Amino acid sequence: MAEQQRIDRFLKLMNDRGASDLHFSVGRPPMLRVGGHIEQIRYRTVKETDLTDLMKPITPPMRWQNFVDTGDTDFSYEVGEIGRFRVNLFKQRRGSGAVFRIIPTNIMTIEQLGLPTQLRKLASVRNGLVIVTGPTGSGKSTTLAAIIDLLNETKGYHIVTIEDPIEFVHTNKKCLIHQREIGTHAPSFAEALRAAGREDPDVILVGELRDLETISMALSAAERGTIVFATLHTNNAIKTVDRIVSVFPAGEQEGARNVLAEGLQGIVAQQLLPKIGGGRVAAVEIVFASPAISNLIRRGKVGQITSLIQGGVRQGMIDMDASIRNLYEEGRVTARA
Repeated sequence: MAEQQRIDRFLKLMNDRGASDLHFSVGRPPMLRVGGHIEQIRYRTVKETDLTDLMKPITPPMRWQNFVDTGDTDFSYEVGEIGRFRVNLFKQRRGSGAVFRIIPTNIMTIEQLGLPTQLRKLASVRNGLVIVTGPTGSGKSTTLAAIIDLLNETKGYHIVTIEDPIEFVHTNKKCLIHQREIGTHAPSFAEALRAAGREDPDVILVGELRDLETISMALSAAERGTIVFATLHTNNAIKTVDRIVSVFPAGEQEGARNVLAEGLQGIVAQQLLPKIGGGRVAAVEIVFASPAISNLIRRGKVGQITSLIQGGVRQGMIDMDASIRNLYEEGRVTARA
């Protein structure tokens, strides 16, 4: 128990400092990410034995073995009143490393997050695929949690989430929500997606479209009429479409474009920028499905999507450059953003 209390003190410091992330790396002192910037904690250099003493007691045994065998693992960790954390444990050149990211206990609404209100439209789609995309740490999970919570407040759906690990915990309101964690409740995203098809879902949330099998099954679920929300690590709508199609073998890419063109309902691309006065603010690109966009995807002309986004302002669409420009004109970010 002593080792757990030791890590908990670091997490309390993280919480008190308002940090989003806590980093441990063998050969360096612990570090915090505050306001988007890394800051060193006044503490001695971490040794391999230190990291083992800190991490092994709080890591589920199966996850620890996975770390030993493969070099990295993910899990979630909760500390009483301090909060809940997503944890990545990994091996690197100097030894081992670990990153804790705080998961807010309260799920914030789209409005509370300062996101465009037109994102509420995504809670009204009746089927198909919605992708939230952006670099690591851009708030994808937070945005999806807000959308799922809006569904939970307003719809009578059965929602199945597939995550690695489970981040935001949803209580049942109007919806019945089952949250499944990879490694704990299912061996892989693909296996969990396959099982979800037999669980009578209205909505499936896929924590990450990691590989061909997962992407193919998500597209198939959307094609069957299920609402599928998923995340991807790309920077904008064009790269999102290209990434999905490119994972398929060359002979299957035309078919993948056709399925994506029919099933895609929306893409939300976001990035967090340094905010004037401290903190960070989200710049968001929003694309809603339209016959013209579907036609471009089907024909492989995705480079022309940007002009349709720019012309779709009345439908609530906005491209990334315009979103950043709006933030600058509102005095929320500097010209360097």
